[in-house]
Amino acid sequence: MRNNDDGGTAAGAGRPELVLVTKTDCHLCSDAHAVVALAADELGLQWEEKSIDSDPALAERFAEEVPVVLVDGVQRDFWTIDPVRLRRILREAMAGGR
Repeated sequence: MRNNDDGGTAAGAGRPELVLVTKTDCHLCSDAHAVVALAADELGLQWEEKSIDSDPALAERFAEEVPVVLVDGVQRDFWTIDPVRLRRILREAMAGGR
């Protein structure tokens, strides 16, 4: 997993902030982790995984939807992450076309 080192979104530089929200003992989260990792690697992007287990605000917001993919803070997919759609969304964000 790659983590953002700049502490914030680098969307202005063509680098969308990519976050995967997960929880423990979640088979869909494991699948989503693999999809996000592959897409991010293919596109040369950093990403972060956050767990609702250690973040009450995320748990309240996403408890029934994990895994969740956020791109620049916007929920873009949940439950079963579509790799084709994720790549398209990320490419659009990289091009500045959100």
